Amino acid sequence: MNPEQQDPRLLALVEGVIRIADGDLSTRIPLSGPRDEVAAVIAGINLMADDLQAVYRELEERVESRTAMLREAQIELERMALTDPLTQLANRTALNRALSTELDGTAAGELPPALLVLDLDSFKGVNDRLGHSAGDDVLRITAKRISDAVRDGDMVARLGGDEFAVMLPKSNVMQARGVAKRILRALAESIEIGDLRIVCGTSIGLRVAEPGQTVDELVMEADTAMYAAKAEQRNTVRVFEPALLHARRLQGQMITELREAIRTDQLVLYYQPVVELGSGRVEGAEALVRWNHPERGLLMPDKFIPLAEETGLIVDLGDWVLREALRQLRTWLDTPGLVDDFSMRVNISPTELRSLELIERVREALNAASVDASKLVIELTESVAVNGSDLDRYSLSGLRHLGVQLEIDDFGTGYSSISYLRNLPVHVVKIDRSLIQGLGTDDGQRDFVAAVLQLIHACGMAAVAEGIETAEQAAELSWLGCASGQGYYFSRPVPPEDFVRLLGRS
Repeated sequence: MNPEQQDPRLLALVEGVIRIADGDLSTRIPLSGPRDEVAAVIAGINLMADDLQAVYRELEERVESRTAMLREAQIELERMALTDPLTQLANRTALNRALSTELDGTAAGELPPALLVLDLDSFKGVNDRLGHSAGDDVLRITAKRISDAVRDGDMVARLGGDEFAVMLPKSNVMQARGVAKRILRALAESIEIGDLRIVCGTSIGLRVAEPGQTVDELVMEADTAMYAAKAEQRNTVRVFEPALLHARRLQGQMITELREAIRTDQLVLYYQPVVELGSGRVEGAEALVRWNHPERGLLMPDKFIPLAEETGLIVDLGDWVLREALRQLRTWLDTPGLVDDFSMRVNISPTELRSLELIERVREALNAASVDASKLVIELTESVAVNGSDLDRYSLSGLRHLGVQLEIDDFGTGYSSISYLRNLPVHVVKIDRSLIQGLGTDDGQRDFVAAVLQLIHACGMAAVAEGIETAEQAAELSWLGCASGQGYYFSRPVPPEDFVRLLGRS
């Protein structure tokens, strides 16, 4: 066939196939001329192009759908990475990002952000007494109340535990204080958990950022102000001052020094006698810790015990006190003439009582000193005895099984627990000094103390009166049936060498 006589459809067919092979699936070859083999091939190629285009569109839709799903998953993962799972508030990472953005604006001349750091005042007791499920409910309700109290545009975050933060963009002290006070009012209202009403309250630290500050510096200074608020007057707002930072650094230094004091035996024990009121003989001692600080001299417990409680050092400190008191008791028990029922009283804190190792530590200390468990009296606060958690009750039960005697300290200091006295797992009740102050001069007070003693004895417990300062009080208590007592009338707490002389006189 001459080129002049070539079928033009063949050229169109070849060009169409090339375009389709190159990916142009919209190409269609024109159908014209006779219905022969060439027309059949062209029709087949066009049908194949239709099928390929449909398949391609389906694949394209699937890819777009999969891409959208991946994009949504990525957004959700980013949201989860910036969200507290319990309260659905922003978390610490999200807060730090927002603060960083605001501080960049401050460096460019915009108004600074303000930061509130909040800590619930009584949340630990909720977990200890009601369980973590109730604690989670309290945190969720607290988060909602804080969110309702802030302004549009403010960021509420949960930093962890019972600590929250609010970032107020482009703010000042007056505006931030106003928001803080609204939060205080919101959190002062009781929270209903089942049949219980719980009031936690909160302490708030406030810091307005300054140009050049980093996120870490801003958070740390707001946190410092919060701890100052908690230490001075709970359910209040404290604005950051540079002096607070100095005080916090001193506290940090003291924590380090206290840890070193426990390790290097800078602590010493003084002993206050427990006296049999009828005969005047010394029947026991209460061990009271002091810190022989190398620079500040002898420090009383109120200078370092709260710090030890706050930092968890109270467990190590309490272990040292227990072992040293039992070592000293062993020395006295080996002294000729000591009464057979002489005992040593040691205070333990709520934190120690909740330690799973407490029972084993007491057992080891008794064994190390070769002291019978019955000669150790462990004193615990009335609140722990009455309102203790399951772990508290486990520890008390374990101590009783060891043979250790248990004593309520400061009984009658406001917990209205007389109706619970019969069921308390204790052997001895120490009557608080506030109940005996009027003895010898106030007949009404005598009748009240007599009733308290009668109740204690009816529950099968012994009574010890603390804070006895006069002979009249001692005589009155003895006449009322109180067997034992301690106080400045008999002796202040003294070092062990002076206590020996008290033993010699009894």
